Order: sequence, then C-alpha cells, then structure tokens
Amino acid sequence: MPVYVYAITSESHPLRFDDVRGVGDPPAELRAIGDGPLRAVVSDVPEDLTAGRRDLEAHHTVQGHLWSGGSTLPLSFGFVAPDEESVHAVLRERGEEFTRALDELSGRVEFNVKAVQNEEALLRDVLAGSEEARRLNEATRSGGGSYEDRLALGQLVAQEVQARQESLAAEIAEALRPLARSEKLSPPSQQYFLNASFLVDDEKSEEFVRTGTELAERYGEVAELRVRGPLPPYSFA
Repeated sequence: MPVYVYAITSESHPLRFDDVRGVGDPPAELRAIGDGPLRAVVSDVPEDLTAGRRDLEAHHTVQGHLWSGGSTLPLSFGFVAPDEESVHAVLRERGEEFTRALDELSGRVEFNVKAVQNEEALLRDVLAGSEEARRLNEATRSGGGSYEDRLALGQLVAQEVQARQESLAAEIAEALRPLARSEKLSPPSQQYFLNASFLVDDEKSEEFVRTGTELAERYGEVAELRVRGPLPPYSFA
C-alpha cells in the first residue's frame, strides 16, 4: 500500500504525533517506520491528495512540528513511496548519507529571503542616474520621438534595471552571508530579483532576523525585502 512520506529523522527523535495530523480529509494519522538508527514519518495516502492549500499547509505543519522536536530531513510536498518496504529499503541503502545530513543540520534552521523591486522608484533612480535615459524619456514622452528612440530607451532602461537589481541583490546577500553556514541562490525571476535561502545556526537566528529587518528598512524606498523563518532546512536537506 502506498505511503506519503514527510521526513526522515533519527531513532532518538521524540516523534510525538498527539497534536498533529497529516494530509487528506479527514487528516491522516502519522506514524514512524524504520529500523536501525533512522525513522521515516509517514501516513496513508489520501485518495484526494492535491497541491491545494489544505494539504500544503498540513504538510508544512507536520514538518514544522517534527523540526521543533529535533533535526529532520524534510521531504518536498507530494513524495509518495510504493509501500513501507520501499521506505525501509531506502533507509538501509542510504543510511550513512542520511545520518551525516542530520548531523550537519542539527542546531540549524533555514531562512528564505526574497526581494521585490519598487518599479516606480527604480525608474526614477534610472532616470536620475542616466543623462541619456532622461534625454530619450523626454523625446518619447506623450508618443513623441522615433521608433529608434523608443527602442533605445527600452533597451537602456532594461540594462540599467538589471544592473541595479544585481548590485542590490549582491549587497543584501553580502550583509547576510557572515551570519550563515551556507546559502543557496535561485536565479532571479520576474517577481523576485533576489531569492536566497540561508542555513543559520540557532544561536544566530535572532541576529539574522534583526539584520534582515535593518536591510528592509534601509532599502525600503526601492525594494520590499521579505524574510521568512526560522524554517526547517528544506533547501539543505
């Protein structure tokens, strides 16, 4: 029978499930399976499992609950194993690898940092810093100027925006980097010019949050900085 797998942890984890349930409607009961030094936290797979809000929240609630009791290796949403024996086999085959990873993550949490650019403020910044951009902007205002002028303005603004975003993302990451054990940067997207995850020691969590708040205030006129955490170390498991 297929099982839904939430996380892997050690046999020493308290694995208390009294106050938490898993995915599905009604929410599935959790159980731990495995032998030797490792355990996997699983539940039955609901027939109506979806990537909707209900099951996503249940998945993350379980992982947060487990992490509060000790180190875990959280799995991404939707991980289904063919049966319990398949889970046992993976724990046996990759036991040493999982044990090392649990040791590396012990006493550490993840913070996710995202930055969204204020487009109006950024455009003002580009125009203030580029005489050529100001000239082209004036020439093309209210539909004036040539096609070449409009094309040149668009290309210039795009280049300047990218340069400023890269510079700002580098400044933010550089300020947070000394507080982290490790980091993972995702490529910029249309929504976020910075999307980074940081692995942080528990004792530095408050300082990381404080630094993130200071950066958000410093750059508040040109960007919105969002810091989520502490979280189970999804990106580093």
